[in-house]
Amino acid sequence: MGQWARQLAGTLSITVHVQPGAKHTEVVGEHADALKVRLAAAAVDGRANAALIDLIAQRLDVPRSAVTIRSGEKSRRKLLLVNGAPADAVLRLRGE
Repeated sequence: MGQWARQLAGTLSITVHVQPGAKHTEVVGEHADALKVRLAAAAVDGRANAALIDLIAQRLDVPRSAVTIRSGEKSRRKLLLVNGAPADAVLRLRGE
C-alpha cells in the first residue's frame, strides 16, 4: 500500500490532498504522503466534500455511507475512513 493508505481492522484509512474547483474530478497521483484528488466541485457548502465521497465510493464500489471524513472537513488535507473496502482498494484508487 502507499503511504497514504492503511488497513485497520476492516477499515481502510486514506489520507487525501484535494484541489477543489478543478476542471475535472479525478485522482491524479500522490502528493507527498497523500493521494491527490482534483474535484470539479467548489469548496462551498460542503460540495467538494460530497464530490470526494462520491468519487471514493464509486472507485471502490462501496455505498456512500461507507465513506466518512474523519478529519479535515474544512481543509485540503483530509483523512477518510472506508468500511468494507475491497482488497484491491489501493489499485482501484490509483486507477490501475
